[in-house]
Amino acid sequence: MNTFYKNLSMWLVIGLTMILLFNMFNKPQGQMTSLTYSQFVAAVESREISQVQIAGDIVSGRMTDGKAFRAVYPVNDNEMISILRKNGADISVKEVQKDSWLMTLFISWFPMLLLIGVWIFFMRQMQMGGGKGGALSFGKTKAKLLERGDHKVTFEDVAGIDEAKEELEEIIDFLKDPGRFTKLGARIPKGVLLAGSPGTGKTLLAKAIAGEADVPFFTISGSDFVEMFVGVGASRVRDLFVQGKKNAPCIIFIDEIDAVGRHRGAGLGGGHDEREQTLNQLLVEMDGFEANEGVIIVAATNRPDVLDPALLRPGRFDRQVIVPVPDVLGRQRILEIYAKKTKMKADVDMEIVARGTPGFSGADLENLVNEAALMAARSGAKKIDKEMIDRAKDKIMMGAERRSMIITESEKEVTAYHEAGHAIVARLLPDTDPIHKVSIIPRGRALGVTMQLPTDERYTHSKKFLENTLCILFGGRVAEKLVFNEITTGAGNDIERASNMARKMVCEWGMSEELGPLAYGKKEEQIFLGREISQHRDFSEDTARKIDFEVQQIIRAANEKVVALLTENMDILKRVAEELLEEETIMLEDIEDILDELRPGQYERTVKESEPKVSKKESSKATESPVDEESADGIVPESEEEQESEGVVTENLEEPEEGAAATEDKTKE
Repeated sequence: MNTFYKNLSMWLVIGLTMILLFNMFNKPQGQMTSLTYSQFVAAVESREISQVQIAGDIVSGRMTDGKAFRAVYPVNDNEMISILRKNGADISVKEVQKDSWLMTLFISWFPMLLLIGVWIFFMRQMQMGGGKGGALSFGKTKAKLLERGDHKVTFEDVAGIDEAKEELEEIIDFLKDPGRFTKLGARIPKGVLLAGSPGTGKTLLAKAIAGEADVPFFTISGSDFVEMFVGVGASRVRDLFVQGKKNAPCIIFIDEIDAVGRHRGAGLGGGHDEREQTLNQLLVEMDGFEANEGVIIVAATNRPDVLDPALLRPGRFDRQVIVPVPDVLGRQRILEIYAKKTKMKADVDMEIVARGTPGFSGADLENLVNEAALMAARSGAKKIDKEMIDRAKDKIMMGAERRSMIITESEKEVTAYHEAGHAIVARLLPDTDPIHKVSIIPRGRALGVTMQLPTDERYTHSKKFLENTLCILFGGRVAEKLVFNEITTGAGNDIERASNMARKMVCEWGMSEELGPLAYGKKEEQIFLGREISQHRDFSEDTARKIDFEVQQIIRAANEKVVALLTENMDILKRVAEELLEEETIMLEDIEDILDELRPGQYERTVKESEPKVSKKESSKATESPVDEESADGIVPESEEEQESEGVVTENLEEPEEGAAATEDKTKE
């Protein structure tokens, strides 16, 4: 508000000054008739002039009819006064005041000075961007400084990333007692890079570092370095480190450093590229000729693979701390922290909630608790209960329920058998994650969903697990074919995911006996996006045919295995589908009861009777497909970085895109 009132007052002063000057030099003179000298003389001689005022060479006055007039006459006309007196005009003479040379100079230069002043004002506002500083402030850093005592976040507010906190303890010890390290000749890392998926707590961890060390904390985004002026980025980097040295010991936190630290020499632009110049200055400041004693750089990014190698070398970012997605114990601790900030019933077991949220990041868990709190507020409840937590998980992962959606009975029946096919295959095959929940209630664009919940964190996947996962993916399609002798677009996403997985088994994971443990196809990524955009084919046409054949063999084997399994257990399939049509949502316990009834003693129950009935989505992957849902859990992550246990939610989309299954994979990592 101070800046607003300051700008407003400045504009008011400028406006009032312009009005005053305009009034000074442009005084209103009313309705006045301009006469030529001849007309003036003729009017005098015809006695039409009653009053005359002479001021230098200007004659003004009034005519007998009351009209005002004005005329210019030659000052050397000696007969003018005689003519006026002869014709009875009332004559008065006004002394002409000459302006001083200073006023004359001001009047002549005022328009130009006014334009220069307005230009400077607008340039200042544009360069400042509404922030602090003077006319040249665009070269100053935009980093915000948090003084000692301003940090309210400590390591007690951070949970689930204990290893990352341990890595940073030395940084805090150095800031508190640097002498203990320097006397032994040790050099504390100049920079720490926090790398991890979005929402894992990198920024929160940086705030906790500042809070624990109790030192000045500068925070800035990587995008704040570069703006419209050339050289601004490098200038702001220099100023940032100057401010850091003045406040040493201190921490400089650069969030999303990949905005300015991406790999140079991408072939786009030249060496004069503004982003590269900013990065070069950052490299020099971090490890150049001048020492930055007591200034520690902490940066965060979720794309460490696109950073310039010079930025990551020892002496700059000496230490790279991976901030992972929390495991089950970490999720439990995070949930307990957020639960303390809300009113929650004592019967909500955070251990069960943590087991039901594999792959959730810290931000996901915070959102989960917040959604449950919002539901409690809307329903008028005084505290959050377990049911609200479960409903919040379902909403986050699958979208809100669409109970008002009108679905035909035939389409609903197809969806029920599709989901039942997924569920039965997942339950009867060994080495799969257990079924948690099956539903045919539309959510978002999905018509149905089958959810699987891993019992343990899973970081690697066996070939047997992958083959069974392929079978689960084909469970819905095979069930449709066996029951209705027809298939729908609901299996579109199942087929896509199965094809990708089978190809990875052959080309990336070496699970083909024919082709052996070789990797086929070199991935290419766009330098500025860091995403895979193409795959270089480094194998022959004959090898390509073998790869296609092996992929087809894997797919056919999985499909045939599912056909045999569901044909043998058709009674179970129909019973589960009937239960879905009646209840719309069934849990694992319901499927176990059906198995106990139809196959007594043949299958051991996969859940303990004492285990609470957790009801809502514990899965981290969600796939949507048009008619039914495709459920397969424990699917191999898209990249090696995602090798964690994940629950899978497969959903059927209501609308196919151009005749194909419109599917979308929602995966929480």
